[in-house]
Amino acid sequence: MPAARQRCAWARNPLAIAYHDREWGVPVRGDRRLFELLILEGAQAGLSWDTILAKRAGYRRAFAGFDPRKVARFGARERRRLLADAGIVRNRAKIEAAITNARCFLEVQREHGSFARYVWGFVGGAPLASPARRRRPTRTPISDALSKDLKRRGFRFVGSTIMYAFMQAVGMVNDHDADCFRRRALNSRR
Repeated sequence: MPAARQRCAWARNPLAIAYHDREWGVPVRGDRRLFELLILEGAQAGLSWDTILAKRAGYRRAFAGFDPRKVARFGARERRRLLADAGIVRNRAKIEAAITNARCFLEVQREHGSFARYVWGFVGGAPLASPARRRRPTRTPISDALSKDLKRRGFRFVGSTIMYAFMQAVGMVNDHDADCFRRRALNSRR
């Protein structure tokens, strides 16, 4: 990775730079990957994204490779195991939410054919190009609507700010800084 590349200001350490350069803002259409980012964004609430990136491998292991069918079947034994797992954020509410969200995720898949079809419907099926700016919003009317609908369906840890971060992560909106090399690259894919 050439050091001369201009990146978003938040990408400051090797883990964040790798995530920024390879993943953040790239459109995600696969349900398992969408489920992974939904769980990770919820886990991040109140913490730094760097903390979650550092624990990502632990999350993949602890949450059955982010297979929503398996996570939806987690019972009391798995909950105890997760609460004792130093490889993840050991927050009871976030763990409970991940399991609940897996069940809700499966319901959305049944109703819409895929979670991707459902979630991408909020942006008309194509990534939104946000205005070039240094300061990104923390929520938008679209993230408000997505959050409200997910909550209506029983999802937890899906507030509007979390959902906007999810939308950024999965490429529903290109929110790279105006001078970031990834902004131009992702806009050219449209």
